[in-house]
Amino acid sequence: MAAPKVAVVGAGVIGLSTALCIVETCPSSSVTVLSDQFSPNTTSDVAAGMLIPHTYPGTPIHVQKQWFKDTFTYLFAISNSAEASEAGIHLVSGWQVFKSTPKEELPFWSDVVLGFRPMSEAELQKFPQHRFGQAFTTLKCDCPPYLLWLEKRLKATGVQVYNRKVADLWELHREYDIIVNCTGIGAHQLVGDKKLFPVRGQVLQVHAPWVKNFIRDGDGLTYIYPGIDRVTLGGTREKESWSLSPDPGTTKDIFDRCCSLEASLQEAQDIKVKVGLRPSRQCVRLEREVLSQGGAKLLVVHNYGHGAGGFSVHRGTAKEAARLVGECIVALQGSSSRAKL
Repeated sequence: MAAPKVAVVGAGVIGLSTALCIVETCPSSSVTVLSDQFSPNTTSDVAAGMLIPHTYPGTPIHVQKQWFKDTFTYLFAISNSAEASEAGIHLVSGWQVFKSTPKEELPFWSDVVLGFRPMSEAELQKFPQHRFGQAFTTLKCDCPPYLLWLEKRLKATGVQVYNRKVADLWELHREYDIIVNCTGIGAHQLVGDKKLFPVRGQVLQVHAPWVKNFIRDGDGLTYIYPGIDRVTLGGTREKESWSLSPDPGTTKDIFDRCCSLEASLQEAQDIKVKVGLRPSRQCVRLEREVLSQGGAKLLVVHNYGHGAGGFSVHRGTAKEAARLVGECIVALQGSSSRAKL
């Protein structure tokens, strides 16, 4: 049969990574990326891009750990290459601090990041409101550069990238053999997923080049993540809010909370405010589906619903989605050879 045609819908970090993994694992396929939004206008562009996993209640821990490990290994290799600066990937050390000792002193990902250990008494003196902490080194992606780097990699392998709004997966039926749905919060409308809901996140990006270490409150709500050029301050988690307008009261609240963890941020300059809608559900939707309509069949692979943890697992889930696309290709080849008989 001719090279199977695969359309990846969505051009955030999940869509672009999935397209790249498909090219790498299914080289006989022809891959196209379709999206109505590209960097710098995707939800991924708002993300801080820190590799600190969030837990998905509906997904087995060993699966989440493998996704994180695959992602960490992939980005660590880039951070050690000549492309690290262009890709916006760097190592960053810091602290996660807690007002009381958490039930889980060793999170499931503690042996994947580098140098994970409990904080010393001397380190904790920096955070008088907190009783317990963890120190480690992890990776950070500066999102716009990383998305542009992924897009450049895709184009170099011959992947076609088109600006196109897809309102219904069936409109792609005549052009493509397999559809990969990486539409994030857009899947709420595109495939009518009622288990998917937005969690609004507002963050500040500031110029504070003296801040070198990340600081994250254990509840995950307040964080300071230094990037290559700017420091990301956060944040909010507002369930079911669809508003993309920055809220000035929230901006002040985030700034004050971050200054209580790192007083020197009072001197931060050039504050920019960004808002994104995290595509959240109990577990990432990562599965094959065969849609039927009037006797026609459409092979679909879903990879969306990563919530606040997308960057931490993006490469791992992309590899899994590419494996599912490979299964679809085998099924197609089987049906075309049966058709010949």
